[in-house]
Amino acid sequence: MSAFFASLCVPGTFGGLSLHGAEILSVSASLVTNYTASVAAVFRITQPSTEVQNATFCNVTVTYTHPGQNDNIITEAWLPTEDWNGRFLAVGGGGFAAGRGFLSFENMKGAIGDGYATITTDSGFGDAQEPTPWALVSPGNVNLYNLQNLAHVSLNDEAIIGKALIKNLYGKGPEYSYWNGCSQGGRQGLALAQRYPKAYDGISAAAPAIYWSDFFTSSHWPQQFMNNLGTYPYGCEIDAITAAAVAVCDGLDGVVDGIIADPDACLARFDPFSLVGKVIDCNQTIDGSQVDISHAAAATVNATWHGASKPNGTPIWPGVLPGADLTGLSQTFPGQVSLAATNCTTGTCVGAPIFLTVKWLQMFLAKDPSFDVANLTHVEYDRLIHAGKQQFASFMDTADPDLSDFRDVGGKMITFHGLADNVIPPGGSEKYYQEVSALLPDTPSFYRYFEVPGLGHCFGGRAGQPSSLFEQLRAWVENGTAPGQTPIDVNAADGTVHHRILCPYPHVSVFDEGCGDAAAVACWSCGERGGSSRFLKRSDNQTGL
Repeated sequence: MSAFFASLCVPGTFGGLSLHGAEILSVSASLVTNYTASVAAVFRITQPSTEVQNATFCNVTVTYTHPGQNDNIITEAWLPTEDWNGRFLAVGGGGFAAGRGFLSFENMKGAIGDGYATITTDSGFGDAQEPTPWALVSPGNVNLYNLQNLAHVSLNDEAIIGKALIKNLYGKGPEYSYWNGCSQGGRQGLALAQRYPKAYDGISAAAPAIYWSDFFTSSHWPQQFMNNLGTYPYGCEIDAITAAAVAVCDGLDGVVDGIIADPDACLARFDPFSLVGKVIDCNQTIDGSQVDISHAAAATVNATWHGASKPNGTPIWPGVLPGADLTGLSQTFPGQVSLAATNCTTGTCVGAPIFLTVKWLQMFLAKDPSFDVANLTHVEYDRLIHAGKQQFASFMDTADPDLSDFRDVGGKMITFHGLADNVIPPGGSEKYYQEVSALLPDTPSFYRYFEVPGLGHCFGGRAGQPSSLFEQLRAWVENGTAPGQTPIDVNAADGTVHHRILCPYPHVSVFDEGCGDAAAVACWSCGERGGSSRFLKRSDNQTGL
């Protein structure tokens, strides 16, 4: 049978493809044989690492446009010609990339290895990893069609095209359809549940970039705070404060492992200003000399943890939590982008804002690629946040809590968020789950959210990813078995690997001290969460100024 499907891997098999509101420009098909790849778990998000051996699949690339919108969108599907498991798995993108990039292709490699038909889309942006090439239709004018494609339209197109290609090749559609993504890919998954509830039966949406117009602009807050302060601390100062917070708060869950499992309690217990004046070694100085932790460093950390605020102190959005890497210099989270990074290579420290955040401010809010974000006053920054919500919330926020249509068609969704995420504050995921639950009391019957202590943004940190969640999502969709918990491994500070569980929100994993072994999964169970929501929680002394 594999030879039969391989013989159908020609453009003619996929002729007659149509998409309402679109014009198909071209369809190409090529057979890929003896495909072998190693796929790391970090790129699969909710699935374990895998080895793909001698796979054969039909690569079908569809190019289309929405007439009158001057766009050119490419979807790429990989359809197994042998050992297809009868299922369809679409994968998400990252940053400003909708898909068809490294992260998406790695995810697709794993999908092919597991027998899925899989697909990705570029939303019309080609290989652009940032929005400068496509954001403005003319000076001062955002290309709203392009933004709409990124937000949701191309995602529904992709689902329709993918299912049609599957039917053309195999003579039948998929038995079940799934989505898997993190960050932008997580936002995309939620956009599909909210706007196109019939597109996928099961959605895995990790660390989702929802409430986009709030969180994206607020991600610049630590840099804005330092700009207003006029002082840029050494990264070593900020790292030392983070390390001190971990030392103080590590054992709040009854286990000392290098992880802050209860960041809310840590915010109440640990005062970053208590470190002011402490002498530390600092390899960011020109001569590698020691420095005193400054008041500015403590204030920056405090502002980053508590999140953006208006000039009068009113909170705007929650910050990343104690334990997250704030500088990018920590060895615990190598290579990850961080919100409070500074550049001290010349001997004088300056701000090092996240590139994509700067692009959002420049291209969409100021609508000027030369806009200088370093010279904003607090009032001007606040106005930009407000303007962003006014103009783009309906496009990009992806925060509609009414998932009743998704529920009613039998959809199931799992999300997770690392509590050490240093890019997207987990408070947004918590807020969304609370809002859905307030509107739909039966939320746990179709949507479950897991918080992951020690996990960075999508991957990284002491905690691994919940790599069993996707199979649990499949079991939930296909036989009604809801995930009551999921296993996770933790690389403890003493070098040992702990086997634990995650529990669906609002429950948390609880260590049984009488059991005695924090590394044994049998010593952990799901218990009640203490305290209230972290969303917009703020100390009385938010800035420390």
